[in-house]
Amino acid sequence: MKKSYLDKTSKFNNHPLIEVKNDQYHVENGWEAICTRLNKEISALKGIKKLVVVETYQGVIHEELISNLTKGLEPVRFIKAADFMLSEEEINKLVFPDVTDDRIFGFLTRLTMDAFFDKGKVFTILAEIEATQEGVILIYGSGSAVLCPKPDLLIYADMARWEIQLRMRQHLVDNLGVKNKDTADWMLLYKQGFFVDWRVCDRLKKTLFDKWDFLLDTNILDHPKMVEGKAILEGLKIATERPFSVVPFFDPGPWGGQWMKEVCNLDTKLQNYAWCFNCVPEENSLLLKYGNDIIEIPSINLVFRHPKELLGDPVYGRFGDEFPIRLDFLDTMDGGNLSLQVHPLTEYIQEKFGMHYTQDESYYLMDTREDSTVYLGLHEGVNPVGMLNELEEAQSKGISFEAEKHVQIWPVKKHDHILIPAGTVHCSGKNNMVLEISATPYIFTFKLWDWDRLGMDGKPRPINIEHGKKVIQWDRTTEWTRKNLVNLIEKIAEGDGWVEERTGLHECEFIETRRHWFTKKTEHDTRGGVHVICLVEGDEVVVESPANAFEPFVVHYAEVFILPARVGIYTIRPHGSSEGRECGTLKAYVRS
Repeated sequence: MKKSYLDKTSKFNNHPLIEVKNDQYHVENGWEAICTRLNKEISALKGIKKLVVVETYQGVIHEELISNLTKGLEPVRFIKAADFMLSEEEINKLVFPDVTDDRIFGFLTRLTMDAFFDKGKVFTILAEIEATQEGVILIYGSGSAVLCPKPDLLIYADMARWEIQLRMRQHLVDNLGVKNKDTADWMLLYKQGFFVDWRVCDRLKKTLFDKWDFLLDTNILDHPKMVEGKAILEGLKIATERPFSVVPFFDPGPWGGQWMKEVCNLDTKLQNYAWCFNCVPEENSLLLKYGNDIIEIPSINLVFRHPKELLGDPVYGRFGDEFPIRLDFLDTMDGGNLSLQVHPLTEYIQEKFGMHYTQDESYYLMDTREDSTVYLGLHEGVNPVGMLNELEEAQSKGISFEAEKHVQIWPVKKHDHILIPAGTVHCSGKNNMVLEISATPYIFTFKLWDWDRLGMDGKPRPINIEHGKKVIQWDRTTEWTRKNLVNLIEKIAEGDGWVEERTGLHECEFIETRRHWFTKKTEHDTRGGVHVICLVEGDEVVVESPANAFEPFVVHYAEVFILPARVGIYTIRPHGSSEGRECGTLKAYVRS
């Protein structure tokens, strides 16, 4: 392949690791080794009756786990938690207020796992468990830890969110308590997972961290791994004491481009890559390394387990155990325009969807072409009624919408920074490589127009004009946009070999961004808040602790990394082939 975006071989790391250097932990690989280890642990338990619970996150392949665990452990009783839940009809009724009948949007549920169980059925099975005098009783599935809150052995089968989504696309997994994986539209599976299942499973998971005897990783089909629960807890603690990266996830899209294929070391055979989710802890994974083995867990576990150490007290006090900063890539290089869109205002997202804050965002241009543009804000004198009528006609009659007639188009170049507070109509044009910096609730995008195209599944992508028209800020026209949203870059400080600039975000947004240009070592301080950083210029830098509190952490071009609040003072300097050359980082953090 001819290099067209990078003048050297990429060193981008797609599998960043957090190493746990403790020889007492041992990873079991394969079902035979896993069951041998579990049988050894069971044999060491006191008493002749052994209660073994396998609590599962939504998205595991139950057939694989049940077949291998029952064969390997040979329980005298096998109890499947799903058999003691409410009927499917009752569960569908229970979750409907949160799932709704919309294809994309629902309401973040307040349900807990116990609400899914039939109290009468549970009473019966608890009596049967009590009556069983000896042998292994294996209680399996989501909610098993509710049926048996004090097991003799607890195995937690966790699951990465992106793997769950891939399985949903292949119709391999059901939603919680129902058999619906064959639903024609996989987006309905995802919606129920996002608004209900993951919230319910997470609430239970948070109560179990200190009770895990083992964690089971079945993210790769038929290649299970298992490690001690305390090994996971140590890995999470280590992550709060050093810089780290989550596992980036790349996904194609109807407007996707070609830049990431080359720069991020991806499979060139795929048609395109549209997104890279490289700092969305609710969606991404962490890779924990024990000896020669790697365990994959959801990175949200770190936020749940150590929210204060990771986020810092002020951010934790404002957002709780949620990671409020999101960084991702949008690649339209040799691709197409993103959908024309708008994000909800804070009060709207609170009222309609149960979110506490909205998706304010910005576009930082990592790379561009000569014809690169961004659609941002509206023309002076825009006619709201006329624009909405044309959008609705485009949706209902298949008539092309003339976006240029209503929306302002801005030429952009590499290292420009475009601010996009909620309520602003916007989209990236083709031939842009965007680093998107935003608040976390990414799912709440109201598409207004999608350029007469279909999604990757061959179906029309959802258009949300009804929601969108209720949040568009019609006064964000050309001059307001120019003064408030386009390249509001100011020098903050400078020293020997470095310059610090403020690049945003808008005063309506809670995220601050700072860009550093440097040829020498620069000093930073988390000041009690989490930092998220991307290397936007330069081949390679190294992050170090002046107090040697963590090992040097090497970062390559376009990689994103997180500095937990508890790190405090750290330095960044050019490294390797970048020594003596100018490098650039973009840092995002929550304003105090």
